[in-house]
Amino acid sequence: MEGLEATEKRLSELERTWRIDAEFFQYRHVYLAEQLAKLQCETATSVANISDGNHFSISESFVEDGIPYYRGQDVVGHFFIEQSTPNTITREAFDQSFMKRSHLQQGDVLLSIVGTVGETSLVKTNQEATCSCKLAILRPQSIAPAYLAVYLSSPIGQSLSERWKRGAVQTGLLLEDMDQMPVARFSITFEKSVADFVDYAYAALETSRNLSQQAEQTLLHTLGLDKWSPPEALSYVRSSREAFAAGRLDADFFQPKYEELINIVRNNKGDYELIQMGELSQPLKYGCSDKLEYVEKGRPFLRIADLENKRFDENTVLRVPYNVEFSISELVSKNDVLISRSGTLGIAVPIGEDLDGAAYGSYFIRSRSDTKRILPEYLSLSINSLFGQMQIEQINTGGVQTNLTIPAIESILIPLGDISWQQCFVDITNDSLAQRERAKFLLEAAKRAVEIAIEDSEAAALAWLEQFRFK
Repeated sequence: MEGLEATEKRLSELERTWRIDAEFFQYRHVYLAEQLAKLQCETATSVANISDGNHFSISESFVEDGIPYYRGQDVVGHFFIEQSTPNTITREAFDQSFMKRSHLQQGDVLLSIVGTVGETSLVKTNQEATCSCKLAILRPQSIAPAYLAVYLSSPIGQSLSERWKRGAVQTGLLLEDMDQMPVARFSITFEKSVADFVDYAYAALETSRNLSQQAEQTLLHTLGLDKWSPPEALSYVRSSREAFAAGRLDADFFQPKYEELINIVRNNKGDYELIQMGELSQPLKYGCSDKLEYVEKGRPFLRIADLENKRFDENTVLRVPYNVEFSISELVSKNDVLISRSGTLGIAVPIGEDLDGAAYGSYFIRSRSDTKRILPEYLSLSINSLFGQMQIEQINTGGVQTNLTIPAIESILIPLGDISWQQCFVDITNDSLAQRERAKFLLEAAKRAVEIAIEDSEAAALAWLEQFRFK
């Protein structure tokens, strides 16, 4: 066969819809089916009630602050759906009679069934939420929700989703096929151990989130802003001299809260001084604006769409061919900081060693500072804090599509203390990152345990988990 695959099946062996496409009979899918046939399995429909989300148009009900409305893209890379940043809808839309069937409950498992098929998320909290028809809602009845979510998100579950999807240009999973999708069952002890690891991971993520908030609150306390709330003035007057000096005529720019913010930080007695961003960095640079082809293996290319909690994951960012030429200014080095300039404005992202040499898109501006003077993690924290974000809010330009320019970012004031002063805040941030990595590790350990249980034995899988339980 010279490296090609061939699978031979009798007509009587075909499943009920008579699938005869080559993709369905790939060797790895057939081999997995044979492995699962040796185990105790139930179908997805026997362990969970399955439906899908809302089919009606809802976009006119999107609001800035409302009830989460999850879509297919929201489950990608988010084992816990609460990690995502979904669109939100009004209470009135959420309470519509046609929406009630898609209301989510704690313990639901969401499976993407259109587009990027097979991505899985667990609904961990009892927060009110709903979702679109691009997601299947699996409501477990006789199985631990966390175990089902791990099983479906593991390589085993991913293979099953890939095998059972249909279509040509737009592929998808049909709910009617899920009564043929096997779910491997094991002892209560094993399935509970897998679920325990999910709980450990969620606890680590919560710890990470709390530490991240602590880092910002500690900085704001140091700056005298921890108890400050921006005033909302009904009217205010500025002279033409101030307007021409600022080069702005819009009323928003001159709101009193911005001046009050700076005055509080400037007059606060602290071991820092306010320095403009432009004085702390080499000349700022815009990223690459060319349209590029993405490949499986190549140079990482950083986009705003790939940001996850103000970080890039080297394993999930898109890549471009190594033979694509970039200017030196379109590449990042370790300790650079990228600042988003369009779309979601003003997110500062420090670059680690894993992304040294990556290219970045034009929606970012690159800052490169002397690390003996300012730490990249501290610079990012300062810009991402209330102090930095309110300055971003003031200096952005544009109407429907706001943006930031290099001169605007250069004008941002950074509270600068010595390196040991900065390190106090960075230590908290690093602890937060460590907890996030721990959560990722625990989830991967749980997924690997499911594989081991199927490929080897339940005993081997339990032994695998036990070595990580208290680490």
